[in-house]
Amino acid sequence: MVDGIRDRAWMYRLIYVGLALFIIFLQLVPLRSEPGQLPGPDLLLTLTLAWVMRRPDYLPAGLVGLVVLTQDMILMRPPGLWAALMVLACEFLRSRAALTRELSFVMEWLVVSAVMLGMLLTYQLVCAVALVPQPAFGLALAQVLWSALIFPVVIFASRAGLGLHKPAMGEVDDRGRRL
Repeated sequence: MVDGIRDRAWMYRLIYVGLALFIIFLQLVPLRSEPGQLPGPDLLLTLTLAWVMRRPDYLPAGLVGLVVLTQDMILMRPPGLWAALMVLACEFLRSRAALTRELSFVMEWLVVSAVMLGMLLTYQLVCAVALVPQPAFGLALAQVLWSALIFPVVIFASRAGLGLHKPAMGEVDDRGRRL
């Protein structure tokens, strides 16, 4: 039985990496050529936080850090800053998994939106202190708002398409610990 749980966790980790690489690929493809449009949502951020809220045992911190560090390098962002913020946000949410399991979806959505906003403010502050060029605050805020608005869609797609759900009461992880 434990082997089936462990295999399921590895399967979801591979699916996450595949989806992350697909999202990074989509970010590299020049889909829009007109300047001045609002940015779309950060799908990798939304996907990662949705999965950590639903099944924190499926995404270890090292995997999240490695995937987002790869994204930082490919998109030529300050290397490691967004990855560190993403790992901190995931660990913040993971440490509150028992508390958020009982929350309604609206409260879960608000918690994730607040975490996204906190990540944006921290990123902007660190870039400003380090005098690193950064996108305009309004555009970055629009991206976070889009990410927060798309969160329910990502949750629904993960649930309907991949069967990713919150752990049931008494469910155990691959090490036999209660979730």
